[in-house]
Amino acid sequence: MAIKNNEPIDDDDYIDIDDTGPEGLKGADGGYAWEEEYKRSWDAIQEDDSGSIQSAVKHMSEQMRRKRRPRDTEAIQRGIIRHLIVVVDQSDSMGIKDMMPSRIHVTLNMLGTFVSEFFDQNPISQIAIITTKDGLAEKLTDLSGNPMDHINALKDRASKDLAGEPSLQNALELAMHNLRRAPTHGLREIVCVFGSLTTCDPGDIEKTLEALKHAQVRVSMVHLAAEVHIYKRICQETKGEYTVPENEHTMKDALFDYIPPPPVVSAKATSDMIQMGFPIKANNLQVPTPCVCHHELSFSGYICPRCKSKVCSLPTDCDVCGLPLVSAPHLARSYHHMFPEENYEEATVTVELEDSVCFGCGAQWIDSAAVQQQQQQQQQQLETLPHIPASSGTGRFKCPRCKHGFCLDCDIFIHETLHNCPGCV
Repeated sequence: MAIKNNEPIDDDDYIDIDDTGPEGLKGADGGYAWEEEYKRSWDAIQEDDSGSIQSAVKHMSEQMRRKRRPRDTEAIQRGIIRHLIVVVDQSDSMGIKDMMPSRIHVTLNMLGTFVSEFFDQNPISQIAIITTKDGLAEKLTDLSGNPMDHINALKDRASKDLAGEPSLQNALELAMHNLRRAPTHGLREIVCVFGSLTTCDPGDIEKTLEALKHAQVRVSMVHLAAEVHIYKRICQETKGEYTVPENEHTMKDALFDYIPPPPVVSAKATSDMIQMGFPIKANNLQVPTPCVCHHELSFSGYICPRCKSKVCSLPTDCDVCGLPLVSAPHLARSYHHMFPEENYEEATVTVELEDSVCFGCGAQWIDSAAVQQQQQQQQQQLETLPHIPASSGTGRFKCPRCKHGFCLDCDIFIHETLHNCPGCV
C-alpha cells in the first residue's frame, strides 16, 4: 500500500512484530500454541530411588515394542512369489542432513537390513535395485534371489556422488521393463525411496501410470521430505501405499511394512499350477565344474533335475531351462504368510496364567504388586511422549488357543521369526 508524505497513518497500517504477540496466540501453559505439539521427551526420563534411569529407559523401550506388536492375522489370499524392484533416489536432495549423517547413508543402511529381512521372510521371491539421478535411471542389480548381491551393490553405491534431480518416470519405465520378464503367477511390486520434491521426466507420466495399472504393478513410496501429489496419486491408483516418515525409526517401520506380501487383487486371484524343481546338492566333487549362474569352477552346487546344470545357491531360476529351483524349507518358510499366528492376548495383573513362568524362555513373572507400583510411577511420564502411548501392560501375553503365557520378548520372537506357537505344537 502506497502512503503519501505527511499523511497520517492509521493503527491498522502497522505490523505488530512484538515477540509477545497477541493473547490469542498463547497456549494453555503460557507459551505459544504451536509449541504445545512439541514435547520435551527428556523430561519424561526420571531417576529411580537408586539414582539410575535404566528402568525408565527400559520401560519406554518396552512400550515402543508393544506398540508395534499387534499384526494383521486375517486369513486372506497373498502371493508368496514376489518380484520387487527397489528404486533409490540419488539426487542432491538425498544429501540433506536432517537424518544423520545424511539421508542417503541412512537409506542405504536400512535397505541393506531390509533386503536381508525380506529374503528371510520371502525366500522364493526376487529383488532388483534401480537408482535415479541427473534425470536418468540406472539398473544397479538384476532380479535375483541372492541377498548378498544386492547388499554388496548398496555398499558400493554409498561412495557414489549425488547429482541433479531424480526422474520418477524413467525409473518406473526401467522397472516395468525388468518386470515384463517376470512370470505372471508372481506379484509385481515397486518400492521407491525418495527425498526430492521434484522429478525431471522426459514425457507424459500419465501414460506411465496407465501402463503400470495395465501391467498390474503395485507402486509404493517412502518419501523423506513431504507429501507430493503426483507421487501419492501413482501409489493410490496402483493399490500401493505412500508414507512420509518422521525420523529413522518410523522410516524403518515404513520400509518393513513391505516385507509381508500384500493381498492378491481380485483380477489375479486365480489358482495355477507352477512347475518347480527340487535340486540335489552335489558335494565333494572330484573335478571342479562350472556353474551356469556365474561361470565359475567349484566343487559343490545344486544340480537341476531337468537339464542337469549346476547352480551355486537356492532359490534361483535355472539359466539353461528356466525352471524355478527351490528347496522344501524355502516353501515352508513362505507359507507362514498364508496362515499367520494369532495375536496373543495381554493378561492383566489380576488374571492368573496357567504357567508360573514364561512358557517360552522360563523367565519368572514379575510380582503383581510390583507391576502395579511400577505402572503408577511411570504412567504420567509416558503420557508426555508423543509417539509412545501409555499402557497398562504387564509384560504377560497369553495364547488364545493353548492358554500358555509368554513374555514380551518371546511374543515378538514367535510372531516375527518362529511363526509357530510352542504351546500349540
